[in-house]
Amino acid sequence: MSKRETDSKPWSGRFSEPVDAFVEAFTASVPFDHRLYRHDIAGSIAHARMLARTGILDTEECQQIVGGLQDIREDIDAGRLVWSVALEDVHMNIEARLIERIGDTGKKLHTGRSRNDQVATDIRLWLREAIDGIDAELLRLREALIDLAEREAATIMPGFTHLQSAQPVTFGHHMLAWQEMLSRDQARLRECRQRVNIMPLGAAALAGTSFPIDREYTAELLGFDAPARNSLDAVSDRDFAIEFSAFASILLMHLSRFSEELVLWTSAQFGFIDLPDRFCTGSSIMPQKKNPDVPELVRGKSGRVYGHLMSLLTLMKGQPLAYNKDNQEDKEPLFDTVDTVAACLRAYADMMPAVAVNHERCRAAAGAGYATATDLADYLVRKGVAFRDAHEIVGKAVQHALGKELDLADLELTDLQQFSDAIDSDVFDVLTLEGSVAARNHPGGTAPDQVRAAAKAARQQLDQRHGAAR
Repeated sequence: MSKRETDSKPWSGRFSEPVDAFVEAFTASVPFDHRLYRHDIAGSIAHARMLARTGILDTEECQQIVGGLQDIREDIDAGRLVWSVALEDVHMNIEARLIERIGDTGKKLHTGRSRNDQVATDIRLWLREAIDGIDAELLRLREALIDLAEREAATIMPGFTHLQSAQPVTFGHHMLAWQEMLSRDQARLRECRQRVNIMPLGAAALAGTSFPIDREYTAELLGFDAPARNSLDAVSDRDFAIEFSAFASILLMHLSRFSEELVLWTSAQFGFIDLPDRFCTGSSIMPQKKNPDVPELVRGKSGRVYGHLMSLLTLMKGQPLAYNKDNQEDKEPLFDTVDTVAACLRAYADMMPAVAVNHERCRAAAGAGYATATDLADYLVRKGVAFRDAHEIVGKAVQHALGKELDLADLELTDLQQFSDAIDSDVFDVLTLEGSVAARNHPGGTAPDQVRAAAKAARQQLDQRHGAAR
């Protein structure tokens, strides 16, 4: 470590010897927090302009600082800046380069602030931008699901409970169920963004500053809704990172459920859909294999995101107010959560529009497993039979059909009538797959007309929300 780097530490005046080399590397965060540089520079420029507005800096000093910071940003963008572990973090690296570039004026930038409120501001700026990108990918995926629902509004497939054939549904109805999950996820994300968009800057180390700063002006410059109301909370709060990670965990839980179904549906045993080759890989030993690696990997990444949520919760649970060095450990879990969520959403938003549905296999599977048994029970109820009695009658009819290895719709009328004299020839109208799904013709039901209406309503809601987000 050079003498220049040792002397450049702003806190070195208190110390009689340099930091141990291992400790210096152990405590440094610049290997991962350097990705905050654009937000750190944006925060510093806004802070400098606020200092000039309040008379703490003069106009020329402000111009020097802003110009120097803009030049440093260009250097970093171009890869010309070498990050120094000796300078600990992104903040001190940038400040040291500023002082090298413009001299003593650069030393005035940190007036009225601390790295505590600086890093809290940087993370919020960075996460706010990341949320906007994730929001856009969520919109893209939801649009793809709505498109697929409209396209397959009348495609009949089996609906499952306990992974056993239950009742016929439409493929479009199933896609809209996924869309509903994502709708809730997006609402959670946008609510989280509101709480992210509060500015800690001005809280300084923990108690505020004695300088006459204008926090409202700084917040306006940086696009925050308001400054944080309490300086202690401002520098020590990481609820926003935990909340985002909670959103991400719920989202990845949903994507994992989607993935499980896609993996099943692409198998030879189901054969409901086919994924484009560009989203799959092969086997090194079995030449016939086409593996659904994208859904499988997304399913696996859910555990990674859950782990980050637990890391952040555990990180914060034992901390007294205000800032503690523990909080350096907030960034890597948060960074990886954002990267993982963004990649998973991009993969799904690219993949879902290209899903090919095998209508014949879906219909054949819907016809197996006595999926219209409930329709027969409903038929008997409409004929005046009590539901519990109808349930028992249909159970016996199913047992009879099993013995004959026939579906209910393939039994003779006389076979069915031996179980109830309420059954007449019109029973076969309700035992068809089309009749079953068409009968669920109410809002939220699986009837094709309802699916089309629900898809239209979902698209309108999406357009409204997209406009609000802009």
